[in-house]
Amino acid sequence: MDFEGAVPSAHRQQAPHRVGCFVLCCSDTRSAEEDLSGGHIRQLLKEAGHELCGYSVVEEEPSFIRRAIEAALCMPGVEVLLTTGGTGIGGRDVSIEVVGGMVDKLLPGFGELFRMLSYEQIGSAAMLSRAMAGRIGGKFIFVMPGSKGAVDLAMRKLILPELGHVVREMGKVQTCPESPARETSPVKHE
Repeated sequence: MDFEGAVPSAHRQQAPHRVGCFVLCCSDTRSAEEDLSGGHIRQLLKEAGHELCGYSVVEEEPSFIRRAIEAALCMPGVEVLLTTGGTGIGGRDVSIEVVGGMVDKLLPGFGELFRMLSYEQIGSAAMLSRAMAGRIGGKFIFVMPGSKGAVDLAMRKLILPELGHVVREMGKVQTCPESPARETSPVKHE
């Protein structure tokens, strides 16, 4: 079997080349016009041939973030949600807590690799990022820091090279987080 890096090339050949994505900026201080990171994500997705299904900015309030995520994941065509902001250790940085409570399968490698690559660029300050990724129902979410440099690193080095592969591995299940189709347990609940 041929390998491209550590991933069998057959996986990449079978992966979708166009993925439906929604971009969400979590910020108390940025408007859509001031969101350079979200704009950069949208531009990189376009250049890579992916579909932008939507974009919004939401205040860093847990209930607002949760509702925005649920709404985005239920939009037709959305397979992956890319968020920016709220990954630090400040009091208003709550994206990780919100998403952590929604994820049913964590992908720890994303955060680990992101911090390793960040360390090469910014040194020990990389440990202040809590970037994460995981599955919510049949969709996938990447939670990135709010800086344009961090978004560029995550998108170019980690997300874009594996976006189709992630969707392929999930089987492209098209369900909303609260959809009854999400329940796959053979056990009947009364």
